[in-house]
Amino acid sequence: MSTDDTRFLANPTADRTMEYGPSERCILSAARAAQVEAEITSWPGYEPTPLRNLRGLAAQVGVCVVWYKDEAGRFGLGSFKALGGAYGVLQTLVREVRCHAGNREVSSRDLVAGKHRELVSRICVTCATDGNHGRAVAWGAQTFGCQCVVYLPKRVSRHRETAISSLGATTVRVDGNYDDAVHRAHEDAATHGRIVVSDTSYADYRDIPRDVMQGYTVMVAETLRQLPEGKRPTHVFVQGGVGGLASAVCAHLWEFWGADRPALVVVEPDKAACLFESARKGQPVRVTGPLDTIMACLAAGEVSQLAWEILRCGADAFLTIPDSMAVQAMRLLAQGVAGEAPIVAGESGVAGLGGFLVAMEQPAIRDELRLGQDSRVLLFGTEGATDPEIYQAVVGRPPHEIVSQSRS
Repeated sequence: MSTDDTRFLANPTADRTMEYGPSERCILSAARAAQVEAEITSWPGYEPTPLRNLRGLAAQVGVCVVWYKDEAGRFGLGSFKALGGAYGVLQTLVREVRCHAGNREVSSRDLVAGKHRELVSRICVTCATDGNHGRAVAWGAQTFGCQCVVYLPKRVSRHRETAISSLGATTVRVDGNYDDAVHRAHEDAATHGRIVVSDTSYADYRDIPRDVMQGYTVMVAETLRQLPEGKRPTHVFVQGGVGGLASAVCAHLWEFWGADRPALVVVEPDKAACLFESARKGQPVRVTGPLDTIMACLAAGEVSQLAWEILRCGADAFLTIPDSMAVQAMRLLAQGVAGEAPIVAGESGVAGLGGFLVAMEQPAIRDELRLGQDSRVLLFGTEGATDPEIYQAVVGRPPHEIVSQSRS
């Protein structure tokens, strides 16, 4: 189903009768999610991010409720990526220290206190990023005491690069797109003895991406506790990218609620829709080209294998949206709806909202997903204004003015 730059695909391999079994739990599990949450909630500065009830928007579009998990304040980094990138760094360092120190127990407190500084300071983690993941990895490296090198595609903004380098990381520009930066990071890591910390997994690279993805489930666990008692969402619209976030959301809901879980719709930019194309072909495929979208943190052409193993049967549908829908969603949140407090949200963080708005505007998609007056919709606002200059150019006002307005 296609209208202009919007394409919709009911997942042909979705299986809502399938149990969340051992093979899925080897990737992501509730048991590991509890362990990860116990770790991350012990970090200084941890606070659950708010789940906002967008009553005005729900009334305007004709659904029962719209919940919006607002990640703009996560650890002061502006996005949910802090949960995954920093946790991936921690687990990497813990494994390295155990390997070199006789398999002794190692805690995050030990690393922060500098207990293993001589060894840890010689370790270098690395990754590719469109902004948020690299910032999270750099923050984790700074927090736990190791070196960090971050690779950025050519089109990443200077503000996002500065945010990463200000955390002590070395940044390297790559003349290409995100996937080119990923390959360069892996090649240089092999040459220089660095450790890649990414949520993009391959056949021989799974442990660290699993850690990163498991970190994302902290956000989902918080959300389930914040929902009103007895009120489950009927639909979830979640950002795509390489699939790490979408699979973390899918896995957590699937394991907790089984066949009664909400319908999960994966939303991608129309110019970087590797998950959509993979679902259409029935196997992971690579999308080529510049991947030039305003939703920079979703500009990925290759699917994470671990993510695909969850989404192949767990996702219900895939939807692509044009950049104009991200712009519309950012402006809608910034101005507030029907007297609601304004919300600051970045270009990639509103993709789920943009997809939801598209679905409500197009009768064929709305009917296919059974969206109506009884629907309870959950969205993950995965970033705030991580580039204030881009935000102001899109919305027309700087983010600090909107934050001030929301508090007044």
